[in-house]
Amino acid sequence: MGLLELTEMTVQYGGLRAVDAVSLDIPEGAFVGLIGPNGAGKTTLIDAVSGLVPSSGSVRFAGRNIERMPPHKRARVGLARTFQSIELFDDLSIRENLLVAAEGASWLSMARAPFWPSRSADAAHRVEQALASLGIEDLAGRMPDSVSLGQRKLVTVARAVAANPRMVLLDEPAAGLDSAESIELGRQLRQLTTDGRTVLLVDHDMGLVLSVCDYVYVLEFGQIIAQGSAAAVLQDPRVVKAYLGSEAAAPMESVL
Repeated sequence: MGLLELTEMTVQYGGLRAVDAVSLDIPEGAFVGLIGPNGAGKTTLIDAVSGLVPSSGSVRFAGRNIERMPPHKRARVGLARTFQSIELFDDLSIRENLLVAAEGASWLSMARAPFWPSRSADAAHRVEQALASLGIEDLAGRMPDSVSLGQRKLVTVARAVAANPRMVLLDEPAAGLDSAESIELGRQLRQLTTDGRTVLLVDHDMGLVLSVCDYVYVLEFGQIIAQGSAAAVLQDPRVVKAYLGSEAAAPMESVL
């Protein structure tokens, strides 16, 4: 039994099936990639897993059916995600941005802080762990607009980790980064599974996904067309066709 199991997941907008009967199984502690050309349905799939768009089929997390849960309840059972856009509070330090996520910002959390200081201490501890996990402790006191795009991407991942999830869904974390920044991002992201978390990495950067993931699913037109190890996926003619538009043998290794 995987930590996250999708069975025949389908997302339909009118006559368009953005995600078409997708089934996948992600074991706990794995680092799994989901790749595909632009418009393949990657973000829609994790939107559906997160509960942000309606879907049919089964979504099971840690043995529980969660397809009818709203997004905030899915987060509470241990499912966190990042978004393509970087939404940080620019008037808060990076540590404070993470603390908001760790405490679960609400009037209730602020009201109870003076009476349950241990909870605030626990949140602060998780923030420091998240910073250390992504290797950005030295950024903690800085403001978001004073760091690079690559560092801001790591901050958004650390913010998700600070909520102490069992699994993190990463949506296009390498978007806008150059190759060197993407390689460094991948190295840091790999630390998440070393720390015991499960990761689904969704990206169009094939080199990043294939270099860090244990197992890879390839999505095209809403359907899984290939899956397996990075080496197996690289050799699959359907993947070559999806990315290069030709069945002909091609040096797919060059993406790494």
